[in-house]
Amino acid sequence: MIRENAPAFADVPRKAADCRPTSWERRLRRFGYVERPCTSVRDRLGVPFPEPGSRLWRMLGLSPAAAGRLARWSGWGGPLLVALLAGLPRFWRLGSPHDFVFDETYYAKDAWALLRLGYEGTWPDRKIADPQILADPQVIPLADTGSFIAHPPTGKWGIAVGEWMFGLNPFGWRFMTAVLGTLSVLMLCRTGRRLFRSTVLGCLAGTLMAVDGLHYVMSRTALLDLVVMFFVLAAFGCLLIDRDRARARLAAALPVAEDGHVRPDRDTGDRTGTGARPWRLTAGFFLGLAASTKWNGLYFLAFFIILTLLWDVGARRIAGARHPYRAVLREDLGWSVLSLVPVAVVTYLTTWTGWFLSDDGYGRHWADGRGGTWSWIPAPLRSLWHYEYSVYQFNVGLHTPHKYESDPWSWLVLGRPVLFHYESPKPGEDGCRTTADCSQTILALGTPLLWWSACSALVYLLFRWALRRDWRAGAVLCAVGAGYLPWFLYQDRTIFSFYAVVFVPYLCLAVTMMLGALLGPPGVTHKRRTQGAVTAGALVLLIAWNFIYFFPIYTGLTIPYPSWHTRMWLDTWI
Repeated sequence: MIRENAPAFADVPRKAADCRPTSWERRLRRFGYVERPCTSVRDRLGVPFPEPGSRLWRMLGLSPAAAGRLARWSGWGGPLLVALLAGLPRFWRLGSPHDFVFDETYYAKDAWALLRLGYEGTWPDRKIADPQILADPQVIPLADTGSFIAHPPTGKWGIAVGEWMFGLNPFGWRFMTAVLGTLSVLMLCRTGRRLFRSTVLGCLAGTLMAVDGLHYVMSRTALLDLVVMFFVLAAFGCLLIDRDRARARLAAALPVAEDGHVRPDRDTGDRTGTGARPWRLTAGFFLGLAASTKWNGLYFLAFFIILTLLWDVGARRIAGARHPYRAVLREDLGWSVLSLVPVAVVTYLTTWTGWFLSDDGYGRHWADGRGGTWSWIPAPLRSLWHYEYSVYQFNVGLHTPHKYESDPWSWLVLGRPVLFHYESPKPGEDGCRTTADCSQTILALGTPLLWWSACSALVYLLFRWALRRDWRAGAVLCAVGAGYLPWFLYQDRTIFSFYAVVFVPYLCLAVTMMLGALLGPPGVTHKRRTQGAVTAGALVLLIAWNFIYFFPIYTGLTIPYPSWHTRMWLDTWI
């Protein structure tokens, strides 16, 4: 799947050892495959970050010393600036509309119950409870009887933090998703920087996500999918750091020849361990949090295990392993699985602590006093298993028709976005200053030019992965596949396009990689670089304009009905 362009011949001269193509690469030549330029083994195992340039700052009139300091700080300064610019509109009028938006009516109330009871309690029908919660003075009709809930608790615990700080009100239950949405932009900037070894490209990826409409709407709505996205992105970043550190250890273990060159070595590639891998353990922790928010986080765990093992295969092949797959099975597989799966499982169970400590949580004592084959397992764990099995049966059997449900085939092209909120103020009401009716809309719609560009970018990444063996393209495609492909197994279930927010960061990375190709590799002519910069810059500006154009229907602003209708580019958006 993801493979490095690197054979390993420890007994031949350095040039041949580093650059001789494999038989597979020779077969790919007929389809347009081109080998990468010869580089040292150590650099191929650990591509260094380039020294930050200070030319831009000097052009702005700063002294060489000040320009150098700003260039060094740009690795964090640039991402922080992008995150700040993303956060301001996400917190702007966050409490508006003063209402439950779409499924907030479930998650906001469950979060409050977790905060008060440690488990999800029982509420009256939404037609009764919602007006009481939104009224002044407020009435909170929560009963302590456990309620059957279709999702694990972590995402709702996150929402509960905002409610603990600001109360059970729209601003309170949306606060933490806005925080996580802003922090995810910062994380994507840093993740892109590490992936592409470029601060500019990393900040570009974060900027694209900052102006994505779906990410923006989900950052301002108390639903669970953005929380899953945040934890998965954190795990992806941790695995990138783990990859760099493990490869650096292999590179350090390689022998140095008398001429000072680092050579591949069979024993090193086959036998050298990569030591403690705390970042892989941290990734397991975040993947456990993702799965304990919504179960689709489990697919990322499975995909990422395969991804990291293939990264290890590539590293050992470059290091000189004669049988890299066998070396990975012997040296890396056990630790990879132990670093991710048990940590994720323990994390998942820990998030149910409130339910374990309760007496009234739904199904909490189902297994008490029951015998049978599995009676040796503690009753609370068996009760949880029974509860979770019931939840699974409910989720896979959810076939209730919904006006805004959509098939996953249509998600990437934005075939059917979900209407979260709609009001039609009359003239003179709620800011409607026209003689006709107005519209207030919150539509979970990705920025169209960004998503349609991402479709082309994914095709480009398939080319980069298949014919250039580019591991970065493979990593991004793996993450998109983990968030997207599993939904094709449930096409007969009621599913919605906003679930796609989980893989929005990787669409932004895909577009960024395509734009980086437009800019051209290092060493291209000034004319080529200028043409690429103009083309890439024009596309980025068009995407930003597109976000601004649709901004009123992302935020529920009052606009004339004709203005709303002109923004419905496709009939399926209505």
